[in-house]
Amino acid sequence: MKMPRQPFRLILSLAIAVVTAAQAAPIPANGKLKIFILSGQSNMVGFGQLDGSPGTMETYVKSNPKDYGQLVDKDGKRVVRDDVWIVNISDAAKPQQGWLTVGYGASEGHIGPEYGFGFAVGDAYEDPVLLIKSAWGGRSLSHNFLSPSSEEYPKPEKDGDKGFHYSEVLRHVKEITGNLKKYYPDYDGKGFEIVGFGWHQGWNDRIDQKAVDAYEKNLVNFVNDMRKDLAIPKLPFVIANTGMGGWEIPARYKAKVEKLMEAQLALADPKQYPEFEGNVAGVETRDFQRKQEESPSRQDYHWLRNWETLYLIGKTMGDKMIGIETTKP
Repeated sequence: MKMPRQPFRLILSLAIAVVTAAQAAPIPANGKLKIFILSGQSNMVGFGQLDGSPGTMETYVKSNPKDYGQLVDKDGKRVVRDDVWIVNISDAAKPQQGWLTVGYGASEGHIGPEYGFGFAVGDAYEDPVLLIKSAWGGRSLSHNFLSPSSEEYPKPEKDGDKGFHYSEVLRHVKEITGNLKKYYPDYDGKGFEIVGFGWHQGWNDRIDQKAVDAYEKNLVNFVNDMRKDLAIPKLPFVIANTGMGGWEIPARYKAKVEKLMEAQLALADPKQYPEFEGNVAGVETRDFQRKQEESPSRQDYHWLRNWETLYLIGKTMGDKMIGIETTKP
C-alpha cells in the first residue's frame, strides 16, 4: 500500500519516542535527487526474515507495535514508501527497482539494511531519495572489493578477478545515474547528488588472518579510492562492523574477529584518522545480535536471519548518515 508522503512522515515521527534534534528537523530540499550507495557482502544483501516465528517481521510487529507498528497499515500490509526508490542490479538475471518496501533482501521474503536505512533517510530529506544497492554474498575486501590503491592488479574482467566488485560498484553507479529515467521513472531532470555510501561487509575477511591484518589499510584505501573515482572528495561513509555473534565470541577465534571489527570502526575515530572526522561514521552492530531461540535460523554468519537485527543495522546506519549531513560545516 502506498501512503502519501506527508502523513507517513507524521505517523513515523509520532511512533519514534526519542530522536536527536538533528534527526527531527528535515533536511531542506534543493530540488536534487539524493542518492545513496549501499554495498557489501551477504549481510548487505540481507537475510532479515519476514514471515514465520520467531524473530521475523511478522512476530516483531505484533510483539512490539510501539517501535514497528508504523511499518504496516491498518490492514497489516507492509508499507510502501513513495519518496524512496531503490535500484539493485547486482544480479543481472533478476534486477530490481521500485518504491522502498520489504523484499529487497536476499529474496522476496527478506530485507537487508536498505530497509531501515531507507526509512531513516527518507524521513530526513525533503527531496526524494534513490538507493543504489550493490552487494554480493561471499565477497571479501582483500580480493573482490580490493581497490586500486591497495595493490596493483590487472584490470578485472569477470567475477573472481581481483577488484572486480570494486569496479562493479562504480559501474552500477555510472549506469544508473547515466540513465535515471530508465531506473527511476519519476526523475524530474533537476539534477542529482550522491550524498552517502553505506558499507556492511566482513565475514569472508574475518575468517582469514592475513585478510584481517590488512583490513584496516584496505578499507582506508577503499574509502579514498571510491571518493576519487566518484569525484566526491568528502563523500560521507557509514561503516557497520561485522558483529555477528555479538559480544560473546568463542575464544578460538576471538582475537581475529575482534581485530577486524575494531579495524572497521577505527576509521570513524578522529584521533586515528583526523582526515575522516565529520565525514566517516561507524556503527557498532554487536548490540543488535539476538539469541538463537529468538531467531528463525542457526546461521550465525547471516545474523541468524533475525529481522530486527537487519532492520536496526540499517536504521542506525541511516541515522549516522543523517548525523553527518546535519553537522556539515
